[in-house]
Amino acid sequence: MSAVYINSAACISVQDTLNENFLQHLKPEISAQVLKAIEPAYKEFIPPAMIRRMSKTVKMSSVASHYALKEAGVENPDAIIVGTGIGCSQDSEKFLKNVLDNNEEFLTPTYFIQSTHNTVAGQIALGLQCHAYNFTYVNTSSSLEFSLLDVKLQIADGDAKNVLVGSTDEQTERTMELYTLNKTIKKEEDFPVDHLNSKTDGVAWGEGSSFFVLGKEKSENSYARLIDIEIINTLELNETQQFIEKFLAKNNFLPEEIDAVILGFSGDAKSDVYYTKAMELFTDSSLLYFKHLSGEFNTASGFSTFMACHILKNQEIPEVMMINDLKEGEIRNILLYNHLGGNDHSLVLLEGLKD
Repeated sequence: MSAVYINSAACISVQDTLNENFLQHLKPEISAQVLKAIEPAYKEFIPPAMIRRMSKTVKMSSVASHYALKEAGVENPDAIIVGTGIGCSQDSEKFLKNVLDNNEEFLTPTYFIQSTHNTVAGQIALGLQCHAYNFTYVNTSSSLEFSLLDVKLQIADGDAKNVLVGSTDEQTERTMELYTLNKTIKKEEDFPVDHLNSKTDGVAWGEGSSFFVLGKEKSENSYARLIDIEIINTLELNETQQFIEKFLAKNNFLPEEIDAVILGFSGDAKSDVYYTKAMELFTDSSLLYFKHLSGEFNTASGFSTFMACHILKNQEIPEVMMINDLKEGEIRNILLYNHLGGNDHSLVLLEGLKD
């Protein structure tokens, strides 16, 4: 399959990731049940009349995609592909509330129209007047990874040269209440949380939007080459290492040849054991984690992909992400391993670009 290059990366997250110097200001968020994204001044990017009608995830995605396209120097992509876990849940909740409050009568269709998961990709296309391939993947925590697989196919088949791909998820009040009730979110007394040594179940929930432009040709500002992606829905703990080794072997890598591994430790003691098992394979690699910076959410892997791009480009690993103290020599490649609650395991392999 032909090479695919990540030519730009933009992210709105719990950290100030739109700031050029964000790597120097990364701050662990370990004391709150729900972590809010740092939002930009939307009026600088979106007409005020439109802002009022947009949900948070649409606004975040509109701005993040703007930054990604601008950095890549692409005005109109050949395809727009978005991955999301819970989509435009704010508008979904508003619509359902209207149904209940109005006894299923005299309903305005606006919230219903804007509640569908593909609203994000559609709004971006409308803003760009882009009539190209437009697709949305909804695969819980592997939505971005499925989107990346689609990008590779689009470029390999010659259907696209530059693709805008992103991941996005927002929070809503009612959904966060339900996540607290079903113990997806940790109890208040379990905070602050030590993500690497947690003895309690549940997570701190985050949100965010990450967008990338992937292309057939690399540019002067390219971050990395996307080598491969692997996804599996369920995995037994004792199969973890085999799953990773098989993926690496397929791409002609041995575990000791991986320079850095980014693991999705979330503070959920029940499911973080997969990452602990994976760590045993990489005794010679820099081991990193990221959800103490972003929170856990369906498309948190967008944040880790964004971080991996900057690590490869800058050849610098932020101290706050390090599990071990091994960071010697050039960082040539990074493996990303993520899942959500022990389901939907994904592997993404990125390679740095030599001068």
